[in-house]
Amino acid sequence: MSASDLIARCKDENVRFVRLQFSELHGQLKNVQIPVDELDKALGGEMMFDGSSIRGYKRIEQSDMYFRPDPDTFTILPWRQRASGAVARLICDVADPDGSPFAGDPRVALKKVVAEAAELGFTMAVGPEAEFFLFKRDASGAPTVDPHDKAGYFDVAPSDLGENTRRDIEDTLHEMGFNLEASHHEVAIGQHEIDFRHADPITCADNLVTFRWVVRVIAAEHGMHATFMPKPIFGENGSGMHVNQSLSKDGENAFFDPNGELELSETAYGYIAGLLSHVKAITAIANPTVNSYKRLVPGYEAPVYIAWSPGNRSAAIRIPNKRGRSTRAELRTPDPSANPYLAFAVMLAAGLDGIKKGLKPPAPVNKNIYHLTDAEQSDLGIDSLPHNLEDALDALEADDVIRNALGDHIFEAYLAEKRAEWSEYRAQVHQWELDRYMESF
Repeated sequence: MSASDLIARCKDENVRFVRLQFSELHGQLKNVQIPVDELDKALGGEMMFDGSSIRGYKRIEQSDMYFRPDPDTFTILPWRQRASGAVARLICDVADPDGSPFAGDPRVALKKVVAEAAELGFTMAVGPEAEFFLFKRDASGAPTVDPHDKAGYFDVAPSDLGENTRRDIEDTLHEMGFNLEASHHEVAIGQHEIDFRHADPITCADNLVTFRWVVRVIAAEHGMHATFMPKPIFGENGSGMHVNQSLSKDGENAFFDPNGELELSETAYGYIAGLLSHVKAITAIANPTVNSYKRLVPGYEAPVYIAWSPGNRSAAIRIPNKRGRSTRAELRTPDPSANPYLAFAVMLAAGLDGIKKGLKPPAPVNKNIYHLTDAEQSDLGIDSLPHNLEDALDALEADDVIRNALGDHIFEAYLAEKRAEWSEYRAQVHQWELDRYMESF
């Protein structure tokens, strides 16, 4: 939509306020609300904010930054509609005072890698599957880790007590223009999944940050707390975010070759090899919290081994059975705490690196890797993902391809903040230690 079309639509739909939204370094959604009378100014790039107050953005002595709203992201917020007028949102890029794209904006970083793919003739399609938990709140409204039900995978009501909440989330997403595919109760108690249709990386990342926001808002309206924390409950499966990805060229799926081994093209094999060769560094972005590595342990269906396979869910990369236009690679390691803009950027960059270098993946592993001994894994050349955030950050720091995908600003700011997070965690005394050692020593 043009600026004039957007302003006319706001008038037609009785919009009183518009939220200008963007994501900070770690994928947290930020916004400022403006009266619709100021929208023309915002669309003209005249709305300014203090970048020094946003994590990983600017120092205080050079803090002026500007919104660049994307008209295609305009949507009415269904839960904010009132008789006196509606509230809408626009997702924005962030610009420096001279008008150039801000190098610390995750959305800008993703656009850069998407443009690099386009120079090679490729367009990416990506589809994440983000799981989440619903927990009860206490009498004061604070979130607990008490799940709202004890249901399991694909269970139905009355065991599945989140059915109505999920339906209200789906209705809200549908009103906001989402194309939904499926929803269901997940394996763990209180755990759920709602899937929406794949899209280009920028649209999909926009949709994912919106999805996380909507889930939390609607859950709160039902008196519950929704969390995308990867592993909130010891002894239960954590929440993953499997990311299906493919490339197209000249309108055709570039991963599909009816005459290729497994009906996969050389492009597909190069992409898979690129993901595998950079997956340790990718893990620092796709599994960004200390808690992420409580999920990445054997025994809870989370892939911890660097391998690929057609169909084998114990490998880091799985090739779903469908072929033709649906041919894709599913990276199963990420979790939903990741910043989707950065996660999609580094995945795409890794895959393109494999294609450009003509890399070949190792032989697929068609055995249940969880059941292999250490010696058997070693014989097959199967390595493991980083065991903790520090190890992942070390891998990130050593990977020039992933650094280039992020850009120096994001790379340095991300490393600094995550190193500090790890140091703070290491210094903490946890309840497990007290329970284990207090009376023994």
